[in-house]
Amino acid sequence: MAPDEEEVTTSNASMVESSGPTTSGQRNRSWSHDQQTSEFEHVMKRQKSIVEASSPPGYPSGNLKQLLVACAEAMADGNMNDFDQLISKAKGAVSITGEPLQRLGAYMVEGLVARKEASGTGIYRALKCREPEGKDLLSYMQMLFEICPYLKFGYMAANGAIAEACRDEDHIHIIDFQIAQGTQWMTLLQALAARPRGPPHVRITGIDDPVSRYARGEGLEVVGKRLAMMSEKFRIPVEFHGVPVYAPDVTRDMLNIRSGEALAVNFPLQLHHTADESVDVNNPRDGILRLVKSLSPKVVTLVEQESNTNTTPFFNRFMETLDYYLAIFESIDVTLPRNSKERINVEQHCLARDIVNIVACEGKERVERHELFGKWKSRLTMAGFRQCPLSSYVNSVIRSLLRCYSEHYSLVEKDGAMLLAWKNRNLISASAWH
Repeated sequence: MAPDEEEVTTSNASMVESSGPTTSGQRNRSWSHDQQTSEFEHVMKRQKSIVEASSPPGYPSGNLKQLLVACAEAMADGNMNDFDQLISKAKGAVSITGEPLQRLGAYMVEGLVARKEASGTGIYRALKCREPEGKDLLSYMQMLFEICPYLKFGYMAANGAIAEACRDEDHIHIIDFQIAQGTQWMTLLQALAARPRGPPHVRITGIDDPVSRYARGEGLEVVGKRLAMMSEKFRIPVEFHGVPVYAPDVTRDMLNIRSGEALAVNFPLQLHHTADESVDVNNPRDGILRLVKSLSPKVVTLVEQESNTNTTPFFNRFMETLDYYLAIFESIDVTLPRNSKERINVEQHCLARDIVNIVACEGKERVERHELFGKWKSRLTMAGFRQCPLSSYVNSVIRSLLRCYSEHYSLVEKDGAMLLAWKNRNLISASAWH
């Protein structure tokens, strides 16, 4: 999906100030035959030989995207001499205050350097981004939530599917496999409270992990307090139960399943963090789905990044990451100024670590393992689920939401799922199952 416009370079350290690439052929054509004296030709040949001697073969002068790809190719081929020269040029070409490709390139370069210099848990230490305090990270995440519709899209699609499936139920139990701040449930609780027949009793089981706790700066008790405030404000009975464990470690006993409740299970941009059969012979990713199927849920909602980075080899994964996150950075670019400190913080602390993890890590250390919707559909089908059609009403509400953002966002319906796209690139998928 990456745009066709070329990122332009000059011969100095800043590779983005020129108005267009200038090849040696173009330079030669700007001279007349009479001006091209033998002395000039001699100088040009000597300069060309110096450049060729100092640059790796195939060095893509004049195009930042090609330069980044060349770095990845050298890394994939184990050609460290070329890699060192190319990555040095790339470091001079990228900027966290530049155009979208320059900004993304800064973190892709971080990932490539980390891949060369570290392994395993050392990868994150190679990332220069300072860890923000919990409250600061939360504010950056909230800002990303406001300036881009990605999370809102996922929340609205999932909430709509749950409301539809449980519209006649008086007792609803929601198991959220990534409770985070509990923000998702505010609009659903408000909608359920307004039912003509009266509000149902809602029980929410929030599964947590150290990442969520770190982002909140507190434990699950703060989520319980927030939900209690919602309960009082909307006059709907809400019961909260926190489960502070990683998703693969969840057991049936932790979930306190009760008869007579309509069960809804929510996977919000979370399941891709769980390893599959390519990493762990026990295949915890499919194991979670089998566990959930054994609970006989009324509805299961899945929201995931529409990207293919799970089992893809390094170079192809690098290209996919470049394409996917360039669309994300472009979408942020239309909202916040390039010199905005807030934008820099959002990209550094909400996106950079994921990018570095995808580029630098392998095996169990690589936790960002996205799959395309077709693969998720196969996994859920094999676990015994059937797909539910998503509500046309929710579809129309989401389309109205997108009109508040850039015209480049669009909603795509495909294989029973809804996909949020930026220009021609699908970014987030949402689907419902039973």
